[in-house]
Amino acid sequence: MQKLLYLHGFRSGPQSVKARQLRAHLARQGRAQDLWCEQLPPGPRDAIATVAKVLEPALAQGTEVALAGSSLGGFYALHLAEKYGLRAALINPAVVAPISLDAYVGEHTHLYTGECFRFEPHHVEELKALDVSAMTSPERYLVLLETGDEVLDWWQAVLRLRGANMVIRAGGDHSLQSFADELPRLSAFLLPDR
Repeated sequence: MQKLLYLHGFRSGPQSVKARQLRAHLARQGRAQDLWCEQLPPGPRDAIATVAKVLEPALAQGTEVALAGSSLGGFYALHLAEKYGLRAALINPAVVAPISLDAYVGEHTHLYTGECFRFEPHHVEELKALDVSAMTSPERYLVLLETGDEVLDWWQAVLRLRGANMVIRAGGDHSLQSFADELPRLSAFLLPDR
């Protein structure tokens, strides 16, 4: 059995365009039940704990687990993939999240639920504790980047994730406009037919 855990970005959620596209893609393959995609809490420690509550029992049952994460979710996916030795797809990942999210301390609204939440200074410290300085097995990663990302510097991901399977498209934006086109590659990499 296989399971794919999709981790959304900051202010995003399971209703995002990418999450819906991934859900529809897997449903067309008859694999809708293989996807886990839930709302993550705003605190990094709480977000990792939420994912671990699903991931650890799945691994204990012998389920093959893979991760996909977008933006901040990519940062989380990198941390979890290193901790558990998993394959992961990192989509315009926030590889320097402790630095880039320091400017976002304060009040925010979820894009899809409209709920308000606070991102606190201690959350930045939690991000620092999760930071991965180097990958142990770059071949376990698929990195999808677009050079037109207006939120994150895509070159930081290139430098931090050297050696990973990398797809870089010119243009685009932080939402990864090419995501739908990359879904076959992503699912083949993360959920290979057995």
